[in-house]
Amino acid sequence: MRVVVAEDSALLRDGLVQLLGMRGVAVVAAVGDADALLAAVAEHAPDAAVVDVRMPPTQTDEGLRAAVEIRRAHPGTGVLIFSQYVETKHAAELLGSGAGGVGYLLKERVVDIGEFVDALRRVAAGGTALDPEVVSQLLGASRRGSALDGLTPREREVLGLMAQGLTNQSIAARFVVSERAVEKHVANIFAKLGLAVGEGGHRRVLAVLRYLEG
Repeated sequence: MRVVVAEDSALLRDGLVQLLGMRGVAVVAAVGDADALLAAVAEHAPDAAVVDVRMPPTQTDEGLRAAVEIRRAHPGTGVLIFSQYVETKHAAELLGSGAGGVGYLLKERVVDIGEFVDALRRVAAGGTALDPEVVSQLLGASRRGSALDGLTPREREVLGLMAQGLTNQSIAARFVVSERAVEKHVANIFAKLGLAVGEGGHRRVLAVLRYLEG
């Protein structure tokens, strides 16, 4: 897996490069600002980019806006936001920009580098990896009526865990139920959101995007 790292703190940037390298991830570029990030992605066409939210020159949302541009110009490149901040406006735009390949993790809540790399690989493969706190803040920022209103409380819980990237097996373990029971909930979610079988393997990702948008 080839990645670009965008982090304005030199100490954190070098630390990420070393940790990812130890896990077999090839960091093809490590940059400190949004313009350099966009140039690196255009040059190297990486599988994914790890991007901080607040970067020079204003230290507001340059990284997140650059991530949105990456998803627009390079849809094959996954984007994993890795920050200590949740910026809801552009985050919603990023997460709703296409069928998967996006993630948003909070620095202070990542305690296992193995889990971080697993999330990065999932995003590079077209999946999602969302911190529960990010999901909570995005939902709190935009609550409006939608097809989600037809979901039962348990179906909403299942969909929320899907948004975090959990598999059916992991969700079943969380609820202490059979995997078959979770499969039934997932099937109901797809049906209520109007995601037909023809959507193929992307139905799970599309359901998560509907969840975040709604």
